[in-house]
Amino acid sequence: MQEVEQHEIQNLVNAVHARYLEDHSGEVATYIPELGKADPRHFGICLATVDGQVFDAGDTSQLFTIQSISKAFVFAMAIEEHGLEEVLRHVGVEPSGDAFNSIMLDEVTMRPFNPMVNAGAIATTALIGGATPEARFENLRRTFSRAAGRELERDDAVFESERLTGHRNRAIAHLMLNFGMIPDRVDEILDLYFSQCSLLVNAHDLALMGATLANLGINPVTGEHVFDVASVKYVLAVMLTCGMYDFSGEWAFRVGVPAKSGVAGGVLAVVNRQLGLGLYSPRLDSRGNSVRGFKACIEIADDLGLHAFDFLNVGSAFLQGMIKPD
Repeated sequence: MQEVEQHEIQNLVNAVHARYLEDHSGEVATYIPELGKADPRHFGICLATVDGQVFDAGDTSQLFTIQSISKAFVFAMAIEEHGLEEVLRHVGVEPSGDAFNSIMLDEVTMRPFNPMVNAGAIATTALIGGATPEARFENLRRTFSRAAGRELERDDAVFESERLTGHRNRAIAHLMLNFGMIPDRVDEILDLYFSQCSLLVNAHDLALMGATLANLGINPVTGEHVFDVASVKYVLAVMLTCGMYDFSGEWAFRVGVPAKSGVAGGVLAVVNRQLGLGLYSPRLDSRGNSVRGFKACIEIADDLGLHAFDFLNVGSAFLQGMIKPD
């Protein structure tokens, strides 16, 4: 297997960043007022391998709220706290084909379609353990921090903005309460959901969180065991099929790796046993996905042969030469 010099990966990241830096298509999200304050010029790409190497370009230290990317990690936490079968009583794993904030449940089971849409994420958030609301948030914040390799904090302004404008999520939660998918503490569950979405990260954090999933749940920099292998398997499967909402089919077709987006402009992609990719660009397309993030992921996946069904997989084998054997 041919080895590749580190600077070749860095050159690729630099080139992709430069290519899309002047792409100003898309709009910053404004339905949560605080998100509308983001600088649309910001753009960062970070790639972290499972042996802890990091390659980045652009605004990779710029903080933004994790938003819906949090859903993947909360799903993992719910599985580990309650077991898969109990979690599946509250949420399915089927792509919905609808927008992320759709007020719809499966007409047969009355469950949310999957844990990546808002309804499913609220259901899994309701399963997070802790004796008090504060303890549940700390449980969640601490787990996310371990995956990122540093202490993460909540953006209180975004949290309050989400609380004040989250009427659609309240409607979704009350619908699920009606069918017994969540317990009768709706405001408390929603506060935790808004809190998880309001955790501050940057592209570097996302790359390491992705690399933690890629590395069988072990943070490749700190060596801390954050998630169990079994839960990682299920999370990556649902990310591949549902992580980009009603764009998931196009994403799987064009990029071909598990991923999750957030309306603040973040994108997290994972290549199992190889790397995590974190991107930030707040200009979104009509489905709520980062425009530059999507284009950059296509190019990086093509150049490195990361697509799961690229059977020649030349680029991926090329990259694999960088990664030290266990």
